[in-house]
Amino acid sequence: QVQLVESGGGLVQAGGSLRLSCASSGRTFSTSGMAWFRQAPGKDREFVAVISRSGGTSYADFVKGRFTIWRDNAKNMVYLRMNSLKLEDTAVYYCATDMYDRFGHYIESYDYWGQGTQVTVSS
Repeated sequence: QVQLVESGGGLVQAGGSLRLSCASSGRTFSTSGMAWFRQAPGKDREFVAVISRSGGTSYADFVKGRFTIWRDNAKNMVYLRMNSLKLEDTAVYYCATDMYDRFGHYIESYDYWGQGTQVTVSS
């Protein structure tokens, strides 16, 4: 069983920045893929970014150039830096882990999920 705990969400003005953090209790963190997803009210959960165990990254088109994902294997942490935030970035952001490091963009690729952290972007 892996526990993921997100933090760092909050209220920010449009154009501002936030850094989300995700702490993992998994013993296999360093060999697992990690990702961020988000879910806005009334919408499906959607892929935001993924980082492989080797550090390769992939982003959803709508965050390219604005968001950065990285990991610290020594601390069992994954992060998401969000710059130039827009109103439409408002959502609950979830951290997820894939023990098989499939580098997936789909919910089904991920085995464990955090409880989410709310990000609200205001005008």
